[in-house]
Amino acid sequence: MAHPGQDAKFFQRGKIEEFRAELQAAEAKDKRFVKRKTVLKKIVANITMGTDMSPLFPDVVQCLGTPLLEIKKMVYLFLVSYGRSKPDQIHLVIPNFLQDCNDRNPLIRALAIRTMSYIPIPVVTDSLSDNLRHALKDRDPYVRKTAAICVAKLYAADPRRAEKGGFVEMLRDLMLDSNATVVANAVAALSEIGDRQDGVTFKLNLTIANKLLAAIPESSEWGQIYLLDSLLRYVPERHADAELMAERIIVQLQHGNSAVILTTIKALLYLMNYMENRELIDYICKKMGPPLVTLLSSGPEVQYVALRNILLIIQRRPSVLKNDVRVFFCKYNDPIYVKLAKLEIMYRLARAENAKEVLAELQEYASEVDLDFVRKAVRSIGRLAIKVEAAADDCIQALLDLIETKVTYVVQEAVIVIKDIFRRYPGRYEGIIPTLCENLDALDEPEPKAAMIWILGQFANIIDNADELLDDLCYTFLEESTEVQLALLTASVKLFIYKSQADRAKELVHKILKWATEEVDNPDLRDRGFMYWRMLAVNPTVAGEIVLAEKPAITTDSDRMDRGALDQLLLHTGTLGSIYHKNPEASSHKANPALLLMINQTFIRNAAGKALKDSPALNPQSRAVLVPLMRTQLPPTAVNVPGPGPVEPASEKPPSPTNAPVPPSKSDLSNEDQISSPSSLQETAPSTDDKALTDPNDNDPYSNLGGAFGNYLVDAPRPMTGTQGRHGEDEDLLF
Repeated sequence: MAHPGQDAKFFQRGKIEEFRAELQAAEAKDKRFVKRKTVLKKIVANITMGTDMSPLFPDVVQCLGTPLLEIKKMVYLFLVSYGRSKPDQIHLVIPNFLQDCNDRNPLIRALAIRTMSYIPIPVVTDSLSDNLRHALKDRDPYVRKTAAICVAKLYAADPRRAEKGGFVEMLRDLMLDSNATVVANAVAALSEIGDRQDGVTFKLNLTIANKLLAAIPESSEWGQIYLLDSLLRYVPERHADAELMAERIIVQLQHGNSAVILTTIKALLYLMNYMENRELIDYICKKMGPPLVTLLSSGPEVQYVALRNILLIIQRRPSVLKNDVRVFFCKYNDPIYVKLAKLEIMYRLARAENAKEVLAELQEYASEVDLDFVRKAVRSIGRLAIKVEAAADDCIQALLDLIETKVTYVVQEAVIVIKDIFRRYPGRYEGIIPTLCENLDALDEPEPKAAMIWILGQFANIIDNADELLDDLCYTFLEESTEVQLALLTASVKLFIYKSQADRAKELVHKILKWATEEVDNPDLRDRGFMYWRMLAVNPTVAGEIVLAEKPAITTDSDRMDRGALDQLLLHTGTLGSIYHKNPEASSHKANPALLLMINQTFIRNAAGKALKDSPALNPQSRAVLVPLMRTQLPPTAVNVPGPGPVEPASEKPPSPTNAPVPPSKSDLSNEDQISSPSSLQETAPSTDDKALTDPNDNDPYSNLGGAFGNYLVDAPRPMTGTQGRHGEDEDLLF
């Protein structure tokens, strides 16, 4: 056996002629094949370094007759690298392939079958079919488990040949094999075939599922992952079946491999949708907590994967970690991406009982060095005040303390969240407005400046110098971002409605309306300016009722993911989709089917969609938000039709209104100003029978790919709707 590091000397670039000469010289005097082995090691090392060794194809192939296994491995490795690029010379190797497929040594038989499956050339595939059929029934389990994987490769190269040859049925028979490794490889091959867009559908019945469960303890780590993942292809018809299956796999939570743990949790979360025993569900949730906490003691990369999955799990099953919020307190040496993920989970797990503890931790984070982390910490304090009413007073005091530090970015984030707190608790905290006005000069970014302008406009009736402050802010109106311009426009109208007799308010609103309608190119801003101008000109009283209408209270309940999308995404626990919080197939009921194939190819290559299947055992809550999975088909072969294509009818432009009201100070508008906004594409509205348990908005719940890196904009508090707050309907969700 070679010692580690002894083969490093072979990693030196050589010339083709030298290697060919050495191979020819080794044929003369090389009884123990030492010279031939040395030359092949040099060739393989050069292949590893990226050197093209394909000109040596005929010379290397001659070494296949050597009975030494180590030499055969290197020759087959050479064939895997260059076999498909030499279709005119590959026939020289076929006799050796056939001879090795019938060798007495099972390692050589498996090696030959594996190498042939890596070369998807018709002449090799023709020779592979019969030998693969024999290998699937070989007496040695090593050959059978290798042949099982080769079926998946054959299916990828020639699906029709694999189906006609009955190889898929033979794989199905291998799931009943006596060897656990063979069973695991057969399941892996069938899963890969079933995940293909043109593949067969891979489903399990109760008998096969129980057989796979029995093979889990004897399998390797990778085998256990495939076997546990395959349980998602079994749809329980009775509650008892799902409960018994969960009890059999829960022991895998004690495994030392993080991938096995996450796959076990995925299978348990799936089966819990088909259970009715509430005590068993609570017991499983209790058992899932410690393994997830243990993952946080691993390296930062594993921690991040675990944290992103935990963030999904606690939205669906909050009892898993509801008492473990201290575990997610940040350490000084945590990478920033781990800190941001922990920060989000801390907020999700916060409730009245632990709010003070979480608030104290967030205040510590607000004095950290990392700017982005401090911003998120300050914003989390505001979100905590909105979520937990009992902690609102303490959060406001904490924000005021942070404002007193006079740190610019801290003050700006505090102003942003205080604006949301004003909307959440109207009439409670307006006394801190003077403190905010004192820090007006510290606001130099669009979002905090727009928030402060909203406060000035909304409470212009109680701010004595609101007109002066807004007048100062509007000096740079034309240079500001659209967000600030819109805020200034609305705030000036509110000021005018509150103080319609004040000359300064009249001058201010007239000046901003004139800028918005004459000197700004943004259509949203200009249209809003025209709308306000006409409202004020026609009926100022009605304008006041509209602009100063009572705002709906906001809540953070809406920052949870859509329940149906969440159930679907949890089926991808432990995969790339769970890190990005995006379904690989994006096949919600609101998705465009025409784009599904493109999405599959651009987000996660070869990833297949998963969804809960309806059955008599499915919980009513899960059935109410069931998302159907659309199995996308590959596009058919293009057909060229001679002649010109169909003539599209010219879309007629709608006539511009001739009797539209004109602002009082603008009598003649140029043609360039009369720009009609383009019509938006209409999406098919979801059925009214789909009674979602959360806010049924029309946005794609998977569109926020940037959320994987701690983006809080998507979690901004939103207005409370009539469907929120019905906690009794879905008691296992996080509220």
